Amino acid sequence: MTHLLLTYGLWLLFLAVAIESAGVPIPGEAALVTAAYLATPSQGHYKIEWVIVVAAAGAIIGDNVGYWLGREGGRRILERWSLIKHHADRVLPPAERFFEKHGGKTLFIGRFLAILRVTAAWLAGISRYPWWRFFIWNAAGGIAWAISIGLLAYYAGKSVADAISRYGLYAVLALIAIAILGAVAMRLAGKRVLKL
Repeated sequence: MTHLLLTYGLWLLFLAVAIESAGVPIPGEAALVTAAYLATPSQGHYKIEWVIVVAAAGAIIGDNVGYWLGREGGRRILERWSLIKHHADRVLPPAERFFEKHGGKTLFIGRFLAILRVTAAWLAGISRYPWWRFFIWNAAGGIAWAISIGLLAYYAGKSVADAISRYGLYAVLALIAIAILGAVAMRLAGKRVLKL
């Protein structure tokens, strides 16, 4: 992935993020992490600002493609075979109600979760979630995702970038939170011992 990013640059980052966001499970987040690492001063291949802008644009455009594919063709695919149509007839009304109530949160948070990052746009389109609401939440999630993942990989360096690529953002954040809680607990325990 690093060689490809060095050779084809930010175009490949844009395509990887956009294709993943449109619904094809390829490593878009890993491409962002790698590009952000390559933007570090020690590497110096890119400017982090451009990495973030390109990743956010890829996320927003790719999600919009996925949304329209889901909206225009998703139901036709589901209605093509009777077994799937029967299941879709039961599942789609609750999905539509869910998106009506929680669509914005799902789209925003979904940008940070691998499975939802690939499927949320399609689900919003199939569920007929209003496009303007989709666009607002999708843009907010895409920008927040590009900034947070890009800057985390940029400032934390290669070890965190590798951990995010391998285990996912939430696993790495959970480990960091556990370490912080452990340090706080040890500090509080130390203060109690001193009082005794």
